[in-house]
Amino acid sequence: MTKPRLIYFDFAGSRGEECRIALHLGGIAFEDVRIPGAEWPALKPKTPFGALPVLELPGKAPIADSNAILIYVGRQCGLHPTDNYEAAWHEALMGYVEDLRHHVGPTLRITDETEKRAAREELGRNYLPVWGQNVEKLLGDHPFVGGTNINVVDLKLYMIVRWFVSGVVDYVPVNVFDACPKLMRIHQSVAEHAGVKAYLLCIGK
Repeated sequence: MTKPRLIYFDFAGSRGEECRIALHLGGIAFEDVRIPGAEWPALKPKTPFGALPVLELPGKAPIADSNAILIYVGRQCGLHPTDNYEAAWHEALMGYVEDLRHHVGPTLRITDETEKRAAREELGRNYLPVWGQNVEKLLGDHPFVGGTNINVVDLKLYMIVRWFVSGVVDYVPVNVFDACPKLMRIHQSVAEHAGVKAYLLCIGK
């Protein structure tokens, strides 16, 4: 292995995609390893935590956990604060995105349509609006969390907002975060960032 390998499912959303974008913005040449679902059961026990993404680095033990990968890439490439307090503040928001994903995750595995609809509508009525407002009150009047420069936390927030406003989560309104203009501004700023647009154009998304 002569360059980093990012291993994730062949899926243009969630944790793996934010890591791919970070590596692209950081100018790090990497091997984008996309695992078919059928290969995951055999690979799972070989990963550090039984989960993806995993970042493999030449001559080093692999890094698992999306936030750990993002922070590592961010520190390497100027996409994460160097000030310890500011870094911790960004990392708290990143952890809160993961809290949301863990909360929503069980609803993705519901097979009964009536039960799934009830669970998703409950998310849209209660959990997601509260989550959005908790983030909103921490944001300033800037294009990105830290001001005028994009950081990995912005990619994390962008991916989670995009997930819901795209309409792919059935029974959750696409306007669920409309009462959070600062959060939506960050989503839009990331979407319009030249480096992010170049990445999305490159992969045809």
